Amino acid sequence: MRILRAADRIATPWKNGGGVTREVAAWPPGAGLDAFDWRVSLADVAADGPFSAFPGVDRILTAIAGDGLVLEIDGRTMRLEPGAPLAFPGEAVVMARLTAGPIRDLNVMVRRSAWTATVEPWRGGRIMASDGPVLVVLLQDAEDFAALDGIFLDVGATETLDLPAEARALTVTLRPTSPILD
Repeated sequence: MRILRAADRIATPWKNGGGVTREVAAWPPGAGLDAFDWRVSLADVAADGPFSAFPGVDRILTAIAGDGLVLEIDGRTMRLEPGAPLAFPGEAVVMARLTAGPIRDLNVMVRRSAWTATVEPWRGGRIMASDGPVLVVLLQDAEDFAALDGIFLDVGATETLDLPAEARALTVTLRPTSPILD
């Protein structure tokens, strides 16, 4: 188990130059925006605008602070509700419109040829990373953790997290489309 502290993250420009993001974790480590297999990041969105295109990538976006967004994805209007993950293809043409001020989102991106991902609310207790890594991102301070800290479990790890029952967090489960070979 590795703790990924929010305070250690560095803001980097979005691919389209319209804002900044903070990487929580990525594979392989240090991979740039054109070379990652999977990437989990946080972004503060303060203005309307287009999303960057990521061909061959599946995305899951979850608003974790603020009122959410209205997204136009390939001409279809969808609302990103707070706390409700929304999946869409990275090559889609996406325009975002804030509904009531700035938001913060958790963005999970995976190369669809190699990985799949799910994002779910934290359900407490034991977490297992059987066939792929698992990342828990805390949405509030809890015990020895600050809001937005991450808890990363690599393949094959099992941990019991002793967090308060009311702890708000998201669990990101990453799975390879083919078995991982040692």
